[in-house]
Amino acid sequence: CSASANKPVLTLFTKKPCPLCDEAKEVLEQYKGRFILQEVDITLPENSAWYEKYKYDIPVFHLNGKFLMKHRVDIRKFEDRLRKVELQSD
Repeated sequence: CSASANKPVLTLFTKKPCPLCDEAKEVLEQYKGRFILQEVDITLPENSAWYEKYKYDIPVFHLNGKFLMKHRVDIRKFEDRLRKVELQSD
């Protein structure tokens, strides 16, 4: 489906357990139709570079490959960046 191809990708760098990540996902639930959520478990061997970078900072979010926010969801920043990305893809 081409509609999902145009959706921005929100990458969540996480590990298990991560209560802050769960909380962040709940906050973003209302927007889930507007992006594709991709979760990266930083504890997996293939993600060791991300682990080194973010082990003390998760959750960390990237939007379309660019750093967006960490620790908590900044709704204003998230909405602003998401809107900009959506306008670019139209």
